[in-house]
Amino acid sequence: MRLGVLDVGSNTVHLLVVDAHPGARPLPAHSHKVELRLAQLLDEDGAIGPEGVDKLVGVVQEALQAAEDKGVEEILPFATSAVREASNADDVLARVQTETGVELQVLTGAEEARLTFLAVRRWFGWSAGKLLVLDIGGGSLEIAYGIDEEPDAAVSLPLGAGRLTAGWLPGDPPEPDAIRALRRHVRAQIARTVGEFSRFGAPDHVVATSKTFKQLARLAGAARSADGLYVQRELKRESLEAWVPRLAGMTTAQRAVLPGVSEGRAEQLLAGAMVAEGAMDLFGVETLEVCPWALREGVILRQLDQMPSGLDQMPSA
Repeated sequence: MRLGVLDVGSNTVHLLVVDAHPGARPLPAHSHKVELRLAQLLDEDGAIGPEGVDKLVGVVQEALQAAEDKGVEEILPFATSAVREASNADDVLARVQTETGVELQVLTGAEEARLTFLAVRRWFGWSAGKLLVLDIGGGSLEIAYGIDEEPDAAVSLPLGAGRLTAGWLPGDPPEPDAIRALRRHVRAQIARTVGEFSRFGAPDHVVATSKTFKQLARLAGAARSADGLYVQRELKRESLEAWVPRLAGMTTAQRAVLPGVSEGRAEQLLAGAMVAEGAMDLFGVETLEVCPWALREGVILRQLDQMPSGLDQMPSA
C-alpha cells in the first residue's frame, strides 16, 4: 500500500510518501517539503500566532493535495517539539483538524527518540550491536541507547538547532561571548544525561540522524546525497572540532554556499554543530555514522508492525 507520513516539525512540514508492506522495506515514492520554521513563529508567551497557524493550515492542505495526487491510501500525521511546547497547542491542533480534517498526533520527546531508534536499528540490523543514536532537530536533541528495537534509555533535550539559534545567537555572525555562553549551556544540558547512558556500557556503534548531521558530515568530506542512500557516511569529532570555529566566524550567507548546506538551514548550522560537538565529546565518540532513516521512517515502521501480515491471515490447520 502507499502510505504518507506527515511530519510537522520545528523547521519543516514534510510529507514523505512510501510504498510499504509488512515485512518489506519501505520504498520512498515522493517527498513534499515546506520550510515553515514554526519554532521561530512563537510569540513572547510561547504561542504560535494567528499568522503562523494560518501558514500551518495552508501547508497541511498542500500536503493533503500532494498525497491525493500520489495515490496515498493512508496518512500518518504527527507533530514534534514546536507544536508540543506551544502554549496554545490545543487551539492549534483543533484548528488544523477543523480546517483540514487532519488530527495531528503530538509525539513526546521520548517517543521521538524511541521511534528514531527503531528506524536506525532496522537500517543497521542486529549485527550493529549496542547502538547509541543522536538526532538533532529544530527544537530538540534526542538521544537513545539499546541493544534491541526498544531502547534501554531515551531522552529529549531542548537543544534543537533552530531553538538555540533564535534564543542564543542573534548576531550574523554571532558575538564570541554569545557563542561561549551557548557552548556552556549545551554542554551542561548534555552532561546531565551522560550518567543515565554510561551505566549500560560502551556502545558498539554510534549513529546520527537528521539534516544537521548530514550537512556536517558533508562539510567534513562525506559523500553527497546524490551518491545514494547506501554509501557509508561518517563524521569524525576531529573534523567537527575544526569546523565549529570556522562556522562561528561566517555569516549566514557565507555558510549557505558551503557544500551540502541549504540556504534555509545555514543560519542554524553553527548551533547544530555545537550540539553535535558537545554530544560527541561528552559521550566520548570519536567517529559516528550517519543513517539515512530517522523519525519519519520509524513512524512508518511502527505502523507496518501493527498491520496484519500475510501469515497472520492464513487459516489455521
